[in-house]
Amino acid sequence: MISFEKFTLDNGLKVIVHSDKSMPIVAFNILYNVGSKHEDPKRTGFAHLFEHLMFGGSVNVPNYDDPVEQAGGENNAFTSNDITNYYLTLPKENLETAFWIESDRMLGLAFSQKSLDVQKNVVIEEFNQSYLNQPYGDVWLLLRPLAYKVHPYQWPTIGKTPEHIANAKLSEVKEFFYGHYAPNNAILCVAGDVSADEVLQMAQKWFGPIPYRELFGKIIKKEPLQTEKRTLEVTRRVPYNSIYKAYHMCSRSHNDFSTVDLTSDILSNGKSSRLFQSLVKQKGIFSNIDAFITGDNDEGLFVITGRLNDNYTFLQAEEAIDAEVEMIKTEPISDYELNKVKNKFESNFTFGLTSANEKALNLCQYELLGDANLLNTVVDSYRMITNTDIQRVAKKIFATTNCSTLYYKADNTNQ
Repeated sequence: MISFEKFTLDNGLKVIVHSDKSMPIVAFNILYNVGSKHEDPKRTGFAHLFEHLMFGGSVNVPNYDDPVEQAGGENNAFTSNDITNYYLTLPKENLETAFWIESDRMLGLAFSQKSLDVQKNVVIEEFNQSYLNQPYGDVWLLLRPLAYKVHPYQWPTIGKTPEHIANAKLSEVKEFFYGHYAPNNAILCVAGDVSADEVLQMAQKWFGPIPYRELFGKIIKKEPLQTEKRTLEVTRRVPYNSIYKAYHMCSRSHNDFSTVDLTSDILSNGKSSRLFQSLVKQKGIFSNIDAFITGDNDEGLFVITGRLNDNYTFLQAEEAIDAEVEMIKTEPISDYELNKVKNKFESNFTFGLTSANEKALNLCQYELLGDANLLNTVVDSYRMITNTDIQRVAKKIFATTNCSTLYYKADNTNQ
C-alpha cells in the first residue's frame, strides 16, 4: 500500500505527497495533461516540441540544467499521446530548487525566435533519424492512420510530418503553451523523505501565485467501431519482411484493461509464451514475434508484430497468427498458465515501484485517470482475472473486422 496525501491549490494545481523516510533522495514529478492527442491535426508534434522547449530557459531562470546540477539533481522528461511528464530527483536539502525552477517554467518560458529555431531543428533531426532514415522507423507513421480514422491517436508523438514543426510560428507556440501549460492542467507529486506540510507550504509559495488559465477546449472524438478488415502493404529497403496486426482495445480506465494486458503476456512474454514456442521455436515461421498493448488512456491498440523468416509468405505468417489468437478465443487457458503470467506481472509491477521516481509518476498518472489511489488496486485487479475473462475479452478483440494489418515488405533488389 502506497500512502499519500492530496491537496488542490486555489489555481487548480493538484499536489500529491508520498512520504517515505527510507528513500535517500526526493522525486519531484509534474505531469501536464497535454499529449499529441491534444494537437491540431494540421500542427502536429507540438507537445513533443515543448518537451524540448521547456529546457530552453524560462522567465527568471535562463538555464534550467545549471541549478539542477548545482543542487546535485538529475532531470528528464517524456511525451506520450496523452501526457507530457517532467521529473527530477535531488537531495532532500535542495528540494526547494525543484519548486523554484519548475514553477518558473510553468509561469512562462523565455520565448524567442532563436530558441524556437534551435529546438525545431533538434526535433526535425530526431524525426528524420528515428522515423524516416531508420529501418522500420516509419511503422507507426503508417499503422496509426490505418487503425484510427477519427481519434487523434492517428499520429505518433513526433507528429505526422516534420513540415508541421518546420512551419511552426512563435505566436502558435506561445498560444499552445498558455492553452495547456497551466496549474489547472497539471498534477505535481513529491515522493521521498518529506512531510505533507512542507511540500504544501513550498507548493503554495512557488506555484500558488501562478494564475489559473483558460485551457484549449479541444473535443477529442471517440474512434467509431471498426467494421471491416484494413490492410496496407509497403515496400522498404529493409532486410526482412515484417507484419504488424493492430486490434482496437479498451481504454486504460476500463475494467477489462488488466485482462487485455495479461492476454498479451500469455501470447508473448518471454520464451515460454505461446507465440514464441509455436511460431518461432516449433514452426520457424518467424525469427521473432511480439504482442503488446499501447496502454493509452483512451481506447488503444493490441499489437502483434513479427519478423518473417525467409521462404515464408505474408499469407502463411498471418494464418499462423490467426490460428494462435483463435485458440485463445476457443480453448480456455490452464490455471497454471494464467497464474504464471499473474505472478510475473505482480513481481515486475511491485519491483517497479521501489524507486521514488516510479511512485511519483504512477501516482500522477492514476490521479489523471480519476484517483491516485487506483495505484493501490492494480495488483488486486490482476489477481481477480479468470480463465473465462481471458476468453471473453479475446473474443471481443480478435475479430477480423477489428484488425488493421501492415505488411512491411523487404526490397531485396540490388542488395
